[in-house]
Amino acid sequence: MDKILVTGSNPLAGSVRISGSKNATLPILCASLLSSGPTTITNLPQLRDVDTMLAVLTTLGVKIEKKGPSSVILDTGACDQYEAPYELVKTMRASVLVIGPLLGRIGKAKVSLPGGCAIGSRPIDLHLKGLNRLGANIELSDGYVNLTAAGLKGTDIYLDFPSVGATENLIMAAVLAKGETIIAGAAKEPEVVDLANFLNRGGAKITGAGTDRIKITGVKELQPVEYQIIPDRIEAGTFMVAAAITKGDICIKGVVADHLRAVITKLQEAGVQMVDDKEGFRVYTRGRAGLAGRAGLADRAGLAGDLRPVNIRTLPHPGFPTDMQAQLMALMSVTEGVSLIEEMVFENRFMHVAELNRMGAQIKIEGHGALVSGVKSLSAAPVMATDLRASAALVLAGLAAKGTTEISRIYHLDRGYERLEEKLRGLGAEIERISD
Repeated sequence: MDKILVTGSNPLAGSVRISGSKNATLPILCASLLSSGPTTITNLPQLRDVDTMLAVLTTLGVKIEKKGPSSVILDTGACDQYEAPYELVKTMRASVLVIGPLLGRIGKAKVSLPGGCAIGSRPIDLHLKGLNRLGANIELSDGYVNLTAAGLKGTDIYLDFPSVGATENLIMAAVLAKGETIIAGAAKEPEVVDLANFLNRGGAKITGAGTDRIKITGVKELQPVEYQIIPDRIEAGTFMVAAAITKGDICIKGVVADHLRAVITKLQEAGVQMVDDKEGFRVYTRGRAGLAGRAGLADRAGLAGDLRPVNIRTLPHPGFPTDMQAQLMALMSVTEGVSLIEEMVFENRFMHVAELNRMGAQIKIEGHGALVSGVKSLSAAPVMATDLRASAALVLAGLAAKGTTEISRIYHLDRGYERLEEKLRGLGAEIERISD
């Protein structure tokens, strides 16, 4: 099993390009099932979760042709299977996103109950309730969800919680349903908007994506298209924190600032400097503005003092994303003062706290919150990744720690970050992957 070794205390500098969004790619790959013919997806990230989803689609009869590292052609013309097997679904919760398009296209779906990161129960009851409203019959047996529908019909659906996955599944189920569907209480995430844009390009009639009320008017068929995935906002946010925690200067290329307003606002509140210019989104801290070849700019910009603690509360978009909570905690652990970080989305997403404390952080969990008392520095230690974003947080902590940190169970990291070690080395980090 691979491990990552990180030697800290080097300010990062240079530029990095953000890969395509994992959380936009997965539903769009599933949505290709709704058309019959070759769909081309570009800006595809090279990730374990993407490979898993492509494997799921293969079992459903999709012919896959890779055109370079970041482009794929999905020929769904011969798609006639409807079962997503346990062996694949157990490793990735997003596999349940095939349910909506399978019901819409062939009227049945059989999918194993999902797995993925152990950050909470994350049930799919909202998916199933909405699909039942559209006319699907649902049975649970032997760990599988069996759904059938003679023909889906548009209806009004209200989500008790703005679940991204449920919103996406219901959109995909509704695009070929007869009549009009309204999803109230819908998720507003940029990835939902990207899915709607993809479907609309193929002939769907979806309005309101990005708001809490989405309207879908059913159409008879969709056409295969070529589509480019949006940049990964969580990867971009992680590199923003990397600049701050190492007191570096990084130009992040390909970031869409509007997708990260809550993160940007909190980092600026903490004293991190940001400039959105033609080259990219530049992130730096006091005294480090010259690291990327821009000496003297820091003094002219009138920068604030040292970083300050901030309080955050994770919320559905446009609130602070839960996928950035662990990374901000790593930053606050070396920021003087006390921060309060409240996790309001998942009930079990503080597993990285024990590992950060092993590195000398002072973090105390109290219910849904974590009190972070900043320390002057962290110390290298052997730590274990518990989920995808916790993995990123431990890498960030290692970048700021004294000595060499050994991070095990990094297969989590490969699920959501493309060539992270390579990108960090390009910025000056001392990081390597080793086989145990």
